Amino acid sequence: MDPSALSVNLRRLRTARKLSQSELAERAGLSREGYRRIEEGLVEARIDSLMQIASILEIRVEELLVPVRHLKAVRFRALKRMTSREDLLASVARWLDNYSELEELLGDHVAAFKLNELANKPRRSPSKADPKGLAGEARQQLGLMPDATIRDLCGLLEHAGVKIFTPEVASEGFFGLSVGDADGGPAIVVNCWERISVERWIFTAAHELGHLLLHLNAYDVAMAEEEPEQENEANLFASHFLMPDELFKKEWEEARGLELVQRVFKIKRIFRVSWKTVVYRIAEQSLDPGKVWAQFYSSYKRTTGKSLRAIEEPDGLTADAFLAPANAAPVARVADEPERLLPSDFVEDRLLGLVRTAVDQGAISLGRAAEILDTDLKSMRRLAASWMV
Repeated sequence: MDPSALSVNLRRLRTARKLSQSELAERAGLSREGYRRIEEGLVEARIDSLMQIASILEIRVEELLVPVRHLKAVRFRALKRMTSREDLLASVARWLDNYSELEELLGDHVAAFKLNELANKPRRSPSKADPKGLAGEARQQLGLMPDATIRDLCGLLEHAGVKIFTPEVASEGFFGLSVGDADGGPAIVVNCWERISVERWIFTAAHELGHLLLHLNAYDVAMAEEEPEQENEANLFASHFLMPDELFKKEWEEARGLELVQRVFKIKRIFRVSWKTVVYRIAEQSLDPGKVWAQFYSSYKRTTGKSLRAIEEPDGLTADAFLAPANAAPVARVADEPERLLPSDFVEDRLLGLVRTAVDQGAISLGRAAEILDTDLKSMRRLAASWMV
């Protein structure tokens, strides 16, 4: 038994579960002083005491005794302070070590897709990153056509040598992290907690890929605070990686006649991203981004009768859209379809587009437009107002 490993592991696991020494000692049938001496490595614990402590912590006894590698080349930033930070890093280290062991055992190692070459590519200027351009280059290196949507991001990245870890961490302030090759990466960790939308899982994976390509010099486990500029660059990379510019413009233009909420939801389903990713992209191209967000929220409330919270994902994807392997058997759903479609998947929009063009050109009035679309003038005015975006 390694007393120092036991001491470090006990402190880390107890803290992650928000237990005091007194609380853990009482539940394990030990005195507070007796437990303290075990945790501080002053005495050797009896095996039955360790078994009881492990049961309370919901782990195997071996996890108390085995030393955990300390990761350094990690980008781990969160919106809030996490008591489970060290425990999560320990889990990532064990996962990486097991992953590498299997690769060595089987002689099956996938080289990362020219990741370092892209990450170390000279920038347009020493101080200016190019997230959009890098997103296009990354897609090209991964064999994606300019007009291709990404249906299986996990499989795409793993096939290219980027390891993907999907723990469930009960935190709405932590979405993911990434590990550089110096610590066994490149690897991306995505928080797949059930309260976080699948669309957010997908965006997080692309966001962390952006960090791996843009910010390798900032991979330091000691840094826990987010840096707004780097976060914005990674967001921009993810947006253009998941929604290539030409294809986004084409799909957005073809849906130009739809009411704003319908239009956003149709695009989100095409690219398998969140509504926020779509609105972010529209706002990015606007001279007044704040107005775009306000108009979308107003349009949603007017359309549905309720406000939209930031953590909500209407028409959300199911977990197998991100986690299931490409060759997995489909799960039976409504009418035995392998994947149930939603109303936003089937919206005709050509007539709406023609009506919008006619209104924009002054060829028809809003009253005539309402007649053509078989709606009332008030609804037609609301629709025309949403076209402003």
